[in-house]
Amino acid sequence: MAPAFKQVADINFIAPVKKQLSNGLPVFIVNAGEQELVRIEFIFNNVNWNVQKPLQAIAVNGLINSGTVQFNAKQIAEAVDYYGSFLQTEYSADYTTITLYSLTKHLPAVLPVLWSILNESTFPEHELAIYKQNQKQKLQVSLQKNDYLARKNFAHAIFGDTPYGSDINLESYDQLTREDLLAYYQAAYQSANCTIIAAGKFDDTSFGVLDQIFGGTWRNQAEFAVNQLEFLTEVGRELYLEKPEALQSAIRMGNLSINRTHADFPSLQILNCVFGGYFGSRLMANIREDKGYTYGIGSGVASLKQAGYFFLATEVGADVCGSALAEIEKEIDLLRTELVSDEELDLVRNYMLGSLLGSLENAFSHADKFKNIYFAGLDYNYYDNYIHKVKTITAEEIKNTAIKYLDWNAMTKVVVGKK
Repeated sequence: MAPAFKQVADINFIAPVKKQLSNGLPVFIVNAGEQELVRIEFIFNNVNWNVQKPLQAIAVNGLINSGTVQFNAKQIAEAVDYYGSFLQTEYSADYTTITLYSLTKHLPAVLPVLWSILNESTFPEHELAIYKQNQKQKLQVSLQKNDYLARKNFAHAIFGDTPYGSDINLESYDQLTREDLLAYYQAAYQSANCTIIAAGKFDDTSFGVLDQIFGGTWRNQAEFAVNQLEFLTEVGRELYLEKPEALQSAIRMGNLSINRTHADFPSLQILNCVFGGYFGSRLMANIREDKGYTYGIGSGVASLKQAGYFFLATEVGADVCGSALAEIEKEIDLLRTELVSDEELDLVRNYMLGSLLGSLENAFSHADKFKNIYFAGLDYNYYDNYIHKVKTITAEEIKNTAIKYLDWNAMTKVVVGKK
């Protein structure tokens, strides 16, 4: 006999302490953990969107540590490695992040290298040439993959020529120039456009080191405007890219929806979990376990800064693509017309609460939870409301949420392969 469910009672978050560097740059500190390890994130809004230059922000992020006034790419790598540190660059549609992982005691030695990267990168022509060649080769490989094509075409269909859905091609890389990279770098990478989040062993002494190095005047001073985007999309579009030789067809579908700032977002997350958000979901039970059409299928709700979207993704045998689409439509219809059972809802509640609790394993994950709300303009009441909704949502509410947000006819459907 299976053990009885025991619902998670309390979930506690570590809220950061806010400080400011001498130049006014905000720093949020989660000073926690046993190990002498710290993660410092420099987070920049993406700015100055130019549809004619869709790769500016991406390429700057990829090449920012390829050489500075003081160091070449090899010297940067060696300086960071020498102290057992790690430097990571990450681009998303809304933000660009430069992250340093380091032993706390080595911050005085490593942070000056990071300062040079953020203030005096040079983007050497030979490094740009290598970057363009490598990225074009990667893109050529990706363009042969059905799932990549489905994801690319879906994003462009619902977001158009914006950073959320720009249609990157080989020519986009050919058009990259060093001048464009420098212009974007000087606009985006400045203290007025930066938020710092430090997590781990980061005390007053560490803050003093950070302030000494980054609290003065940053060199980048160009004008910038944080991206403001608009999305004008048709609903219910069907895009079919035929590949007669395909053994599998990639399916991706969904639509513009709400993001984390909307009051219905927790309810939509719960509905999504029932539908396709975890291994025990209805899509997995039907399309994988019962029909055997795929190895995996899932759905999700994504919260971006200026939009939200719902999506479903899978790859199925080319000969059963039509049948899989019919079953997906059937599962959507069931959620809109029938009530979820108490047993299924209890399972989803426990999964979602357990996942949230399990995701709070260290100072870094607490900082990540803070980022989710801070950059959406929310506070910790968001998590209180989320937990309350997971614990109390009714089957009737789930049905009403499905009627409101899951509409087969409004979804953009992309199939690459055969259908």
